[in-house]
Amino acid sequence: MVSAENDSHSIPSASNKTQRPVGRSMRTVRSTVLQDTHTKCVSDTLTDSLVELATRNNKSVKSSVTDQQLLELSQAFSDFSACSSDISGELQRLATASSSEPPADVDHQPQPQSEPEPCPGFLQRDNFSSEIIDIISPEDLQPTVRICVDGLRSPSVAVKRSAAAKLRLLAKNRADNRALIADSDAVPALVPLLRCSDPWTQEHAVTALLNLSLLEENKVLITSAGAVKSLIYVLKTGTETSKQNAACALLSLALVEENKSSIGACGAIPPLVSLLLIGSNRGKKDALTTLYKLCSVRQNKERAVSAGAVKPLVELVAEQGSGMADKAMVVLNSLAGIVEGKDAIVEDSGISALVEALEDGSEKGKEFAVMTLVQLCADSVRNRGLLVREGGIPPLVALSQTGTLRAKHKAETLLGYLRESRQEASYSTP
Repeated sequence: MVSAENDSHSIPSASNKTQRPVGRSMRTVRSTVLQDTHTKCVSDTLTDSLVELATRNNKSVKSSVTDQQLLELSQAFSDFSACSSDISGELQRLATASSSEPPADVDHQPQPQSEPEPCPGFLQRDNFSSEIIDIISPEDLQPTVRICVDGLRSPSVAVKRSAAAKLRLLAKNRADNRALIADSDAVPALVPLLRCSDPWTQEHAVTALLNLSLLEENKVLITSAGAVKSLIYVLKTGTETSKQNAACALLSLALVEENKSSIGACGAIPPLVSLLLIGSNRGKKDALTTLYKLCSVRQNKERAVSAGAVKPLVELVAEQGSGMADKAMVVLNSLAGIVEGKDAIVEDSGISALVEALEDGSEKGKEFAVMTLVQLCADSVRNRGLLVREGGIPPLVALSQTGTLRAKHKAETLLGYLRESRQEASYSTP
């Protein structure tokens, strides 16, 4: 799914888009501000992909250490650029997109004095990538994990930050490490750090929980520890990267069907909509995918409409080439499944944007556009009239001949609705 790297490319506002004249039938005039060569839509699926590696080492450590010892252990994790955006290696397709931007550097810890430490080949390295962990087995890491978990409960913020950073990296790629860390009672110690006033500690904690949540067995531990409300707190208050990873953690937890309603009930929808409105490109993509997953539940559809999700979705649909139009279309199609969603889409000029997608969208985008229009027009003569006035008939005819099998079928269905309305109008004419 996704990469949680900071994305410096922002989406141009849809407010700058040239207004589409009513009745215009084919290609739509577009403002050049909508051109964005930095982002691309690269996938049309909404699934997750895990990358797992094997490790080995033969040292053991004590499970009880002082704060100073734990700070010294942070030497091995001093290169935070190696783990500043863990999600890029964990959820490559979870959000139907990937990112090629380089990871952003976060704060670097001071270099401590070199002293004999447990597992010296691992913990005394100045700089290293995640491959270092590949030479250490979970059994040999257990005492080290215990030290980190103890550090999460330290009164020192610096120690907590260091411990969370270590666990974040250890949980990044390997399922066996995720199991080991969870079995060591890390989850109940990480959850309170989601409300830590130190932004880096909060970011390490939320990303560590995200990485741990990728193991199916850990999802119950995380929700049972009360993490959902704290993840929503991060969505509201965290750094850009923290918000992105909080959204992805909620997405991971929402893969368990019974969690979807409770996540929505806890208040996740409004801050996700806020991320959709003002987040970076990466944040918007993460918000889109999490909203899509949550909105498979009717109550969450209603919450999303009430939170104002439709307007930014319509604007993203109109921004062909942004890399997010198709993803926004999928969520909009989901919201069109309820009456409130239909009304909001029409009110926010959604029919015009959907006609543009029929003309200029990708193959998948055209398919979802016509599916959404079918939902809007099936029981509404008024909406059929709006579709005709927006010039929808020519692109529908073209789609019925050249689209995908599903798109052809939906286009023919919609054209049938329009013929029915024309016939009814002719019969009623005196």
